[in-house]
Amino acid sequence: MTNQSMLLPVFAQVTLTFVLLFSMAISRTRALKRKDVRMADIALGQMNWPPRVAQISNAYRNQFELPVLFFVLAALAIATGQVTTVLVVLAWVFVAFRVLHAFIHTGSNYVPNRFYAFAGSVFSLIAMWAVFAVQIMSAAG
Repeated sequence: MTNQSMLLPVFAQVTLTFVLLFSMAISRTRALKRKDVRMADIALGQMNWPPRVAQISNAYRNQFELPVLFFVLAALAIATGQVTTVLVVLAWVFVAFRVLHAFIHTGSNYVPNRFYAFAGSVFSLIAMWAVFAVQIMSAAG
């Protein structure tokens, strides 16, 4: 597999993050214009945002939690020449679950479904790290 094949799911994850960022900015701007919230109410935090705005903001914030481990792994796989078909497929599975998680989080926000999407991304990432660890340790020996 090529480095580019590992970068494609990385670019997809980055795109998801930017889509959520712009959605959050739009929803916050609308809430301020509609006077659903006052600037003074949110100056020191997000606790006073209307529920819909908080929902999108939380989905955006989630992109800086678990995906950090995905980005590190992708960079390490590329840097060490360990990009394999298995890692690329698992990377796409991870991204698919992250997209599903964000879709649920910003849509129905039905927590059981959101949890399953989150769990899918966790388990795919654990599998990626396990595969990478075996590959890198095997290459060292």
